[in-house]
Amino acid sequence: MLGWLTDSITTLNGIVWGPLMLLLILGTGFYLMGGLRLMPLRQLGRGFRLLWRGRKGVGEGEISPFNALMTSLSATIGTGNIAGVATAIFLGGPGALFWMWMTALVGMATKYSEAVLAVHYREKDKQGNHVGGPMYYIKNGLGKKWKWLGTLFAVFAVLAGFGIGNTIQSNSVADALQTTFHVPPLLTGMMLSILVFSVLIGGVRRIAVLAGKLVPLMALLYVGGGIVILIINAPAIPGALEMIFTYAFTPAAATGGFAGAAVWAAIRFGVARGIFSNEAGLGSAPIAHAAAKTNSPVTQGMIAMLGTFIDTIVICSITGLVIITSGEWSSGLSGASLSTSAFESVLPGVGGYIVSIGLIFFAFTTLLGWSFYGEKSVQFLFGEKAVKPFRIAWVIAIPLGAIAQLEFIWLVADTLNALMAIPNLIALVLLSPIVFKLTRDYFNNNKRDEKDV
Repeated sequence: MLGWLTDSITTLNGIVWGPLMLLLILGTGFYLMGGLRLMPLRQLGRGFRLLWRGRKGVGEGEISPFNALMTSLSATIGTGNIAGVATAIFLGGPGALFWMWMTALVGMATKYSEAVLAVHYREKDKQGNHVGGPMYYIKNGLGKKWKWLGTLFAVFAVLAGFGIGNTIQSNSVADALQTTFHVPPLLTGMMLSILVFSVLIGGVRRIAVLAGKLVPLMALLYVGGGIVILIINAPAIPGALEMIFTYAFTPAAATGGFAGAAVWAAIRFGVARGIFSNEAGLGSAPIAHAAAKTNSPVTQGMIAMLGTFIDTIVICSITGLVIITSGEWSSGLSGASLSTSAFESVLPGVGGYIVSIGLIFFAFTTLLGWSFYGEKSVQFLFGEKAVKPFRIAWVIAIPLGAIAQLEFIWLVADTLNALMAIPNLIALVLLSPIVFKLTRDYFNNNKRDEKDV
């Protein structure tokens, strides 16, 4: 039965991650970046200034602009930054990292546009809380005749959440803890369930406050460890960069335990894992940004685009460069085991702990962030009465994911990512004139003081 299911999903995965899908993701990003006249790249510094000024927020909303970004980062900075990067390199070679970078650069425009629309078209629920995201900007921006597309997104978001945001996270943590500390996977899953449940009962405000404290701390610790390794491996960095750019456009020959990869594999797995990591185009992050205390969709959009930059250009790059400069990329290992081996090979006795502890924190916050995305999607589909049953199902799924097969879960998550992205990308293209107009109006008004954060 499992073999038949795996084969079926593999076939579907090949379709949804085929050339058309990659063209849709990258094409939408290039189109939005062009329509915005490279604004996300030109205004990157302003985005960081807005982030610093947005620690409290001004206007309606439940959480500060800073905590909105931290909540979205809590969901995006996860096992994709450790296991996902390693898997991309294992399957696509060093060139996959180049295509992750390309996905992130155009993805900044995509993430910006998602957040702008989420704030512009958000509404209030019966409790007075702001709700938004693709399902709402599809319904309110495209009209009732398109509501089916928003419903489709919400359905895929719920299903994808149990893959990308739940079982993948617990599975990767269980694998790392079993390898490093010999902790039984089921015990890991049970402990994660208890911790997640203790936070979920506090709702989005508790999630946001915790994310605002944990995300910066865990990112600094992991990045700091990676930088130390890269300093030690500094002589190997030029050669690593040469491999990344060379294998992005030419086939990577088999070497050591690496089976070799065609250029198509580098593109496919680089883009797929890039999207898995930074979620630009998936439509998940705008669900968090819709709850931000802000009077301006544009300023929140500029804060939101930082998530893609931090996640992929900074954190994923460090993971990828550590793997390649250490030489472990050709060892035959994959996933979190490859990242652990790479860190451990340079910092014996310490590197493995950096990856394992990083995975624990990354996965824990991802479980929290994605629970919020799934909850809001369920609320859109079935109303507020469905929130509690969803939370129960979410907590139960965590230990189940911890003991499942990693390969099968990655396959399912990859497939659901693509299915979730399609309705959102269609909406982004159709609503792009609104994004361009709001952006032009904002900069034409020359709001240099940016008091509308």
